[in-house]
Amino acid sequence: QVQLGESGGGLVQAGGSLNLSCVDSGHTFDRWAMGWFRQAPGKEREFVSAINWSGSSQYYADSVKGRFTISRDNAKSTVYLQMTSLKSEDTAVYYCATGNGPIYNYATKFDSWGQGTQVTVSS
Repeated sequence: QVQLGESGGGLVQAGGSLNLSCVDSGHTFDRWAMGWFRQAPGKEREFVSAINWSGSSQYYADSVKGRFTISRDNAKSTVYLQMTSLKSEDTAVYYCATGNGPIYNYATKFDSWGQGTQVTVSS
C-alpha cells in the first residue's frame, strides 16, 4: 500500500511563494507518475500538475502554468510543487497522488492519495 504525506502548506500573502513536498513511504517511487491536485471549500477537486516517472516531462493546469513548477527526486521518494506569484484563488487543500503507470497522460488514473496540506493565500 502506498503512503503519501504532503507538507509545506501555510499562510502566505498574495504574490508570495510556497514550496510543497510529498514523500511516498509505501512503494517503489521511481516507477510511477505523480500528480498534484487541489480542492477549495465547496468546490470539486481539480488537477494542478503532474510529472512522469523520471521527471523529464511536466504538465500543468492553465491556471497555474508559468507560476508553479513540479519536480521530483526519486532518490528521496519525493515530489515537489514550487508555487510562486500566489493568488487568492490558489487557496485550497493540496494533495499529491500516485498514478497507475510511469507516464502521465489524460487517461492516467490517480488512485492513491495523501492527506493534503492547506495553502491559504490572503488578500
